[in-house]
Amino acid sequence: MTAPVRVRMAPSPTGFLHIGNVRTALFNWLFARHHGGEFRLRIENTDTSREVAEATEQIQESLRWLGLDWDGEVTFQLDRIAECAELARRLVEEDKAYEDEGAIRFRMPDEGVTAWEDAVRGPIEFPNEKLEDLVLVRSDGRPTYNFASPMEDVWDGITHVIRGEDHISNTPKQINLIRAVGGELPVYAHVSFVLGADGKSLSKRHGSVTVDDFRHEGYYAPALVNFLALLGWSYDDKTTIMSRDELVERFDLGRVVPSPATFDYQKLDWMNGVYLRALREGEYADELVRYLRETGHDWDEQLVRRAVPIVQEKIERFGQFPDFAGFLFRDVHPDPAALDGRVAIVAAARDELQEVEPFAAPEIESALRALAARLELSPRKAFEPIRIAVTGSKVSPGLFESLELLGKEETLRRLSAVVATV
Repeated sequence: MTAPVRVRMAPSPTGFLHIGNVRTALFNWLFARHHGGEFRLRIENTDTSREVAEATEQIQESLRWLGLDWDGEVTFQLDRIAECAELARRLVEEDKAYEDEGAIRFRMPDEGVTAWEDAVRGPIEFPNEKLEDLVLVRSDGRPTYNFASPMEDVWDGITHVIRGEDHISNTPKQINLIRAVGGELPVYAHVSFVLGADGKSLSKRHGSVTVDDFRHEGYYAPALVNFLALLGWSYDDKTTIMSRDELVERFDLGRVVPSPATFDYQKLDWMNGVYLRALREGEYADELVRYLRETGHDWDEQLVRRAVPIVQEKIERFGQFPDFAGFLFRDVHPDPAALDGRVAIVAAARDELQEVEPFAAPEIESALRALAARLELSPRKAFEPIRIAVTGSKVSPGLFESLELLGKEETLRRLSAVVATV
C-alpha cells in the first residue's frame, strides 16, 4: 500500500450506538491498527441540538469503553457546509452540476457502467443509466449525505471506506462525484449485516442491541470486542479466543465474508465467562466494583471483593452478580412453600452453628455435614433448606463460603427468622 492507511467511522448522532455499527467500526479500527494507520471519528450531524450533542458524547463514551481509540480530533459534517457549498458552485460552473428548484444537482453519466473492486465482495458494477442526477445541496443550503460524505473522505485522505452493505447502492454515486472533483478513490469494502437468530435485522426483540445495553448487562469490554470481531471475520477455522493485540496482528479484509453474520447471545455469554474466569482475582474485583457502582448498587466494597472467589467461576457476566450474590447485601424473605415443611432442619442448623468457632467455611462445613449425618439425610437434602433460609434461593454460591461471608450473627438471625415463622 503506497499511502498510509486512513479509515473512518462516520455515525449519525441519532441515539445510542447500535452493536452492528460498532462491529463495522471495530473492523475499521482493527484494519487501521494492523497497518499502523489512522482511525478517524466523524460525526455526520445535520444540526446542533442538545439531543445531537448528547448522542455525540454517547458515541464517544461507547467507543472509549470498548477501547476503540481514534486519531485526531472528532470532526463534524456540519462544520463543512461552507466548503460543500463552494464546491457545489464550482461544479455548476464546470457544468458538472446544475440548479434545480433552489437545489443543486450533480449530472450523473448516462452511458456505460460505474464499477469498482470491492475488498469484501469482489467486482461490482452499476449501469449508469440507472443512476439519477444526485442532489448535492438542498434548497435550504444543507449538503446531502451522498455529497458531504465522499467529499469529506477526499478532504480527510481516507484510503479505505469499510462500511455496511446498505451503502453499496450509494457507492457508484460517490465514485462519480469523487472523479468529478479530481479526488483519489478510496478502496471500498462493504461488510455484511448482523442478524438475529431468526435471520432478521438485530433489534430489541432479540435482546441487547446497543453498547449501553451490553454494558448495563455486565459484559466485559474485551470479551465483547473479541466476539464482535468474529461476526463476519475469522482468523482460521478453530481459533476463537483472541486478545486485542492478537486481533490487531491477525486482522485483514481478505477473511471478511460477504454473507450475513448471526449474533449468538449464548456464544457471547460463554465467551464473556471465559474472559471473566481468566482474570486475576484483583482485576475481577476491580471490574465488578466498577460495574456495581455504574448500575447503582451502593454495596460494601470490601464485602464485594471478598465475594469474588465464590462467584468468579459461577457467573458469565457481572450483571448476574446482584441476583446470584445479592443476598449478602440485602435481607431475604424465603418462600415458605420452598421450605416444604423442613423448618426443623433449619432450627437444627441454627443450633449447630451457634457453637461453631471460628465461623469460617471449613468449620461450618464440618458442623453441617455432621448434622446431616445425625439427621440421616444426604448433604443435598440437609443443606437445601438451610440455603433457602439464608440466601432466599435454591441456587447460590457455595453454602459454607456464603455463611462465612454473611457472618455468624447475620446467619443465625436469618435462620431464627425462618424458624419463627412456623
